[in-house]
Amino acid sequence: MTTSPPRPRAKARPAARPVPGARAAEQNESRGPAAVVTVKRLFAAETGSYFLLLGTTLFLVVFGLVMVLSSSAVESFKASGDFFNGFIRQVLFAAIGVPLMLIAARLPAFFWKKWAGRFLVIAIGLQLLVFVPHIGVEINGNRNWINIAGFTAQPSELIKVALVLWLGKSLAGMQDRLDDWRELIKPLIPAGLAIGLVVLGGDVGTAIILLAIVFATLFFAGVSMRLFAIPLVAIVIAGAAIALGSGSRASRIAAVVNGCQTDTDHNGLCWQTVHGWWALASGGIFGVGLGNSKLKWSWLPEADNDFIFAIIGEELGLIGAILVLVLLLVLAITFVRIIRARPTTDAFARVAVSAVLIWVIGQAFVNIAVVLGLLPVLGVPLPLISAGGSALVTTLLGIGIVLSFARHAPNASPTTATGGRLR
Repeated sequence: MTTSPPRPRAKARPAARPVPGARAAEQNESRGPAAVVTVKRLFAAETGSYFLLLGTTLFLVVFGLVMVLSSSAVESFKASGDFFNGFIRQVLFAAIGVPLMLIAARLPAFFWKKWAGRFLVIAIGLQLLVFVPHIGVEINGNRNWINIAGFTAQPSELIKVALVLWLGKSLAGMQDRLDDWRELIKPLIPAGLAIGLVVLGGDVGTAIILLAIVFATLFFAGVSMRLFAIPLVAIVIAGAAIALGSGSRASRIAAVVNGCQTDTDHNGLCWQTVHGWWALASGGIFGVGLGNSKLKWSWLPEADNDFIFAIIGEELGLIGAILVLVLLLVLAITFVRIIRARPTTDAFARVAVSAVLIWVIGQAFVNIAVVLGLLPVLGVPLPLISAGGSALVTTLLGIGIVLSFARHAPNASPTTATGGRLR
């Protein structure tokens, strides 16, 4: 009987030597998911309305940048020798406004309540600076800009955000006293002061939007309609006095009432309106092509700002104009969905979102009505699209406030829904 010799044991394999750069790769791999998690947290939300509002807003901002580049190139070259000067300025403000919107979307409701009064005080203080010599700047008869160290801003735009927060907080805290006009007048006094300063500066267009915000907050807060009668009559009388008290405003109103036929009617006051019509008419259905507008060659004043909708109609045609209207309609529907999703006990969110709805959509309506000649020229920009840094940044901030309410479903836990801690 034979036995086979024992098999030799397998020698243990030496441990594999670390490949140069492997540790760095592992570290980068571990850091990668962390960065992804951070981005996911930034855009984290529990409702579809959040992403619908965010996506529509970002699309309008990008679309606005493209149209500002097209509509401002000629005037930018005449003023500075650089076709991209106005566009770069708008890009810089968008680079400030979009991150600010995302940061605002992460802030809890108690933060906005805590800072509502302070925002209003800051906004009123900045608005007072327009009357300070060498700081306040007058443009086209309106003294509503400030220039500090070469930086120009319009404080009245910040007042819109301040009124949204201040009136939202004040009216939400007095739900059981909304029928008492003595109580209602208390939060309206500082709001009236802010609007009065804007009117004193000559910016009637912005004052109209501010008044719309005030009435929107009162209506959606549940104030009885009978209490609106006296303020409405007072505003109509005051508005008529302001309009007729200025020769230029009265002439612009007369031009709209009597109608414009040629660009020389009413001592040239129909120039901007008629050339806006020509831009829309020449665009047809499909437009003359992006960048091919003829009216932007110094024929249409404020082509990149108040009358950018006319350039959209000329270059992108009826289809482009309808696209803008559809996107604004999507914004309005999303705002309404957010309002209806909030519980009736969350009066602050419902009132604040309603105010931003009237602000953005109402201002867009006024701008387009001016371009169509239905209203006199008021100097109101098209939200998220027109050139103008102050308007873009504050509008994005206002939408960021709405996003902060839309991030969480109404049945979310108190910690996440009310912002018990910053996440």
